[in-house]
Amino acid sequence: MKKINILSVVLLFSLITVTGQTNKPNIIILLVDDAGYADFGFAGSKDLKTPNLDRLAANGVVFTDAHVSASVCGPSRAGIMTGRYQQRFGFECNPPRDFTGISLDETTIGEAMQQVGYKTAAFGKWHLGDQPEYRPNVRGFDYYWGFLSGGRSYFSNKKNDREGESHSIRENDVFTTFEGYLTDRLGDKAVEFIGGNKDHPFFMYWAPNAVHTPMEASKEDLALFEDHPRQTLAAMTWALDRAVGNIVSKLEEENLLNNTLIFFLSDNGGAHNNASINLPLKGFKGNKYEGGHRVQFFMHWPKEINKGTYTGLSSALDIYATSIAATGEVAHPNKPLDGVNLIPYLKNEKQGAPHQQLFWRKDHEAAMRDAEHKLIRVSELGYRLYDLENNLGEDRDLCEVNNKQLQTMQSELKNWEKGLMIPLWTEGDTWDTITWMIHEDLYLNNKVRVKDIKQLKNWKQKKISK
Repeated sequence: MKKINILSVVLLFSLITVTGQTNKPNIIILLVDDAGYADFGFAGSKDLKTPNLDRLAANGVVFTDAHVSASVCGPSRAGIMTGRYQQRFGFECNPPRDFTGISLDETTIGEAMQQVGYKTAAFGKWHLGDQPEYRPNVRGFDYYWGFLSGGRSYFSNKKNDREGESHSIRENDVFTTFEGYLTDRLGDKAVEFIGGNKDHPFFMYWAPNAVHTPMEASKEDLALFEDHPRQTLAAMTWALDRAVGNIVSKLEEENLLNNTLIFFLSDNGGAHNNASINLPLKGFKGNKYEGGHRVQFFMHWPKEINKGTYTGLSSALDIYATSIAATGEVAHPNKPLDGVNLIPYLKNEKQGAPHQQLFWRKDHEAAMRDAEHKLIRVSELGYRLYDLENNLGEDRDLCEVNNKQLQTMQSELKNWEKGLMIPLWTEGDTWDTITWMIHEDLYLNNKVRVKDIKQLKNWKQKKISK
């Protein structure tokens, strides 16, 4: 009798353990780089092909009013990684080379997922700290394969691939090399990780540099889009979608897809120099108009979330809180989160939008949302106020006709700024000038005069010659 009881206890314990592992979802963040708002099939693109992403979006929840917390790469990623406005810990601007990274006082999403028993991995672009104490393996990730800097070539080369170079590929902080096209290799590495961790809940941060410059694609993919007006971008996007498809196929093969929570988004709006399209939005990467920070965003979790569209004001900051909540466990970030758990809103357990307000600031420019209203502030240029419900293109300023709303939002923006740090670094006078001029032109609904350093030099030379 005692033997039967002992055996029953062992079997019961085994069943609970297996059930617990099965019920906990795997969680994957698919974070692409500088993608245009209109540049996916599910977003209406007719010329860029993304069948795998389209299938995920069609079976998930697509958010129509979702935003990242910055319009440039580094700060946006810092917000996703901490679930907090990155301005709270000084990571406000894109970082220079050899910089300090996310404050060591912050608990990253990787560290939080480790707290609740997940295996963690990061792939691709890091851009959150070059120095040893800020690298992925000591900031919450059991495994890392990628590069520390903000960009690099998609092919191995002598310039990028040198030991000690922040652009080089590292595997768990050990220099390594790769063959072929980087986006494909990042997909392969993710597939390997899934295969090796299929029996244990895992968290994956998959952050390829596609479709960030340099504009490089394989000969085979370029051949598929011969005579395409955006040939290189189309080929790069095709490779990106292929890598996502391989990841999803592996999840299906291991019978994991149904209970894997997948987030998909871009780190900011499409850039001016990669042929991306942000229509119908105004602006692009690096500015406070919608084209800079409103992104395509969807969640895919068939086991728990019905497919559809969600219109509430949402933020990439919400990924952290949502991921922890999905595990059913309690993590202990040592700072209060600015993001919220999205799941109750998608299940109609909570009414209203996840956020009434969202805020942005980078050096001399700031912005905020208050429901349908959008406020932009630029040093020496003053304010612009827009009603996005009726003017998504942000070309009709309401500062004079709705002065009460203007004053309310000015006050709210200043109150938010009281909880922020002075930026630990800035992007320098040259980029400050470029960014300021871009905002001046967008304020006036004019064609943007300069978008990069070369164009600024040419503009100055023409001005002097006159």
